[in-house]
Amino acid sequence: MTTLQHPLAGEIIDGVHHLIQRVYYEDTDFSGAVYHARYLHFMERARTDYLRCLGVEQSNLFASSDEGLAFMVHRMEIDFKAPARMDDIVTVSTRTEKAGGAKMILQQEIRRGDQLLIAAKVIIAVVNRHGRPRRLPEDLARQFLA
Repeated sequence: MTTLQHPLAGEIIDGVHHLIQRVYYEDTDFSGAVYHARYLHFMERARTDYLRCLGVEQSNLFASSDEGLAFMVHRMEIDFKAPARMDDIVTVSTRTEKAGGAKMILQQEIRRGDQLLIAAKVIIAVVNRHGRPRRLPEDLARQFLA
């Protein structure tokens, strides 16, 4: 079992990144359930920390060459299964399904214990600093698939 850790950034266990988050009042709507758009925040934090745990520094990638390299969400499919509520502790898991060419496909889930709350497929476009498609370097693709 392979475990990579970074303080506050969660951990990678067997190729899956796990980030624990607490639901705060600011995350909820008037009914006490997490507002649907807040799940996007949880998943964005998890994707960013996933990169940190892989040793990928986004600012360095962006400044790495004349062209630079950045990641942009191109498409997202989300299934809302059940709501999280204030004070819940949820785990956001992220794994790479595909990495190559000018895109990556990530699978993300948000769970409260064993209960699946959110399932998402996130297609990430790899772009240069001008927002034009760029191929993901092979060594970086291998890092995501390791």
